[in-house]
Amino acid sequence: MENTTWVNNHTGRSDFDLVGLFGQSKYPALLCVVIFVDFLMALSGNIILILLIYCDAHLHNPMYLFITQLSLMDVMYICVTVPKMLMDQVMGVNKISAPECGMQMFLYLTLGGSEYSLLAVMAYDRYVAICHPLRYPILMNYRVCILLVSSSWFIGSVDGFMLTPITMTFPFCRSREIHHFFCEVPAVMKLSCSDTSLYETLMYLCCVLMLLIPVTIISSSYLFILFTIHRMNSAEGRKKAFATCSSHMTVVILFYGAAVYTYMLPNSYHTSEKDMIVSVFYTIITPVLNPLIYSLRNKDVTRALKKMLNVRSVSQ
Repeated sequence: MENTTWVNNHTGRSDFDLVGLFGQSKYPALLCVVIFVDFLMALSGNIILILLIYCDAHLHNPMYLFITQLSLMDVMYICVTVPKMLMDQVMGVNKISAPECGMQMFLYLTLGGSEYSLLAVMAYDRYVAICHPLRYPILMNYRVCILLVSSSWFIGSVDGFMLTPITMTFPFCRSREIHHFFCEVPAVMKLSCSDTSLYETLMYLCCVLMLLIPVTIISSSYLFILFTIHRMNSAEGRKKAFATCSSHMTVVILFYGAAVYTYMLPNSYHTSEKDMIVSVFYTIITPVLNPLIYSLRNKDVTRALKKMLNVRSVSQ
């Protein structure tokens, strides 16, 4: 009887305690400032990149449409977790209600799944542009691009709608402390008092599918691209193609590497501290790096930025 009451009391609670990054740090105030600066850099960098692409007619092509979507996803991604974490640290509160936790989980799953798919679309776009340049305007017309972008968002939303309700309906009768800085599925699942082994197996298979298909597309695309670059006679063409592809591969390795660790490695490889550090890569660091990678290493974007700055200085 006492055990039943104890379980009911714990499952009846409507909030969780987020024991996040600051609780593990010796210098929480300094860490808070660093994360806030990263947050501002990610917001400003991605928003500037979106505005540049929107305002410059020379950047109105499929590659930059996909980069715009990537920047939009990064802005939303970092806004899902970081503002809540910083506000909790400043106000000395670390609680999150079950509905807020579910919404946060749904949004990051949707955005993460969408970004996995979009990175595969971007690899395919580079494959068509480099390996089939004459057919590129036909194969990657506006209608096809919109379809590919919409499919990326749809696949991500399926991931969110599928995993979030199941995760949040499990009974939580252990400690309500989530050893993470946001409601990530593996961290929340550790609090459940029921047998989650079947669900974890299904989630593992789902993640393998979500990662395996994009990785196959990306690997195949870049394999063909490497062969094509090797056969190019123009050294300038090789250099430009390699610079574009290496930028994309940097993003892919960071994002997919963190996802593989979080969702595909056995539990024996995981600790709360490691999980939080890896999550920092794809929730905070990747949104900061993406606009830098796609702007500083891209001559078209830097040219558009200089043009915009020159116009502003002349008008002033």
